[in-house]
Amino acid sequence: MRKKSLLLLLFVSVLCFTLSAQQNDYTKPSLSDGDSWSLILLPDVQTYVKFDYNQPILDLMLAWVVNNMQVLNTKMVLCPGDLVEQNDLFNPNGRVVNQTSVSQWEAVSAAFGRLDGQLPYILAIGNHDYGIVNAENRHTHFDKYFPPNKNRLNQKMLREVGMNVEGRPTLANATYEFVSPHGRKFLILVLEFAPRDEALEWAKGVIEKEQYADHTVILLTHSYMDRNNKHIVHENYKIPGPNYGEAVWQKLVKPSKNIRMVFAGHIGVPDDPKGHTAFRVDENAGGKKVSQMVFNAQALGGGWHGNGGDGWLRILEFLPDGKTIKVKTFSPLFAISPTTQKYAWRTEAHDEFTFELD
Repeated sequence: MRKKSLLLLLFVSVLCFTLSAQQNDYTKPSLSDGDSWSLILLPDVQTYVKFDYNQPILDLMLAWVVNNMQVLNTKMVLCPGDLVEQNDLFNPNGRVVNQTSVSQWEAVSAAFGRLDGQLPYILAIGNHDYGIVNAENRHTHFDKYFPPNKNRLNQKMLREVGMNVEGRPTLANATYEFVSPHGRKFLILVLEFAPRDEALEWAKGVIEKEQYADHTVILLTHSYMDRNNKHIVHENYKIPGPNYGEAVWQKLVKPSKNIRMVFAGHIGVPDDPKGHTAFRVDENAGGKKVSQMVFNAQALGGGWHGNGGDGWLRILEFLPDGKTIKVKTFSPLFAISPTTQKYAWRTEAHDEFTFELD
């Protein structure tokens, strides 16, 4: 009996040591330089709200952002769209989606509401935010659930508003001005999914204004590059007059002198992190480097109808030298338990890297 007790005690000790070692291997997110600031980049969030049982993961992610905003000196949150799975679906089948579009929009609006008054968040819209199921037309409920006065911090930064296909003002085409703690002036330009020529012309006119000549422009849009780091040339959506990644590059980004970063989402391969990402650097007409990044996670955690993306997000640390940006990929979902904390960081070359603004 005594021998069994000793064996049991030894087993418990080894188990505790193992769990402790796993926990000690985990490093909480922090800045590499105390004078840096950060931007949080979210992936497409549609699968977190298309199933009601996935919603708590998105709530967890945004709660983590708020709880760590001081540690990371976070100044804003960006999301490249596909906020919902269907924009106007009345009859979910329970297998592909179990919430109506109204419930999906209400859920994602409430989730981001956690940031209201805490942090500005700038959202693009994706193909799933248009039409009925998937961009059959350019009608969207986005402006209803994310009006300009929803978050006073967003409204404070809002500078220019473009028009939708119906000729009405929309935050799907908009600009936001931000001055970093290091004094660098940024203009975040948001463009609708597969923007029309009219939207591109509006954007070009805005960023060429004299008042933005010394601003670093960040373009936030939905569909831009594929998993092979190539600009997307064509997709088979029914919306009229679309411009995909290659056309956006040729008509807007390359001719510009001040677009320096592009952030997008959209792509994914089930349970393949690399298939959700892309990165490339090209030179614009002003001879400046344009760093272009795609980040998504929606088909991780069980594929297209899984848990929504395992809670993955990206932390972009802007160092005080004014040019260096460190990218890290982190999951608050895995980080909440000592049992899973060892999985909370993705450190492959496509998930953890540094780039520079010249």
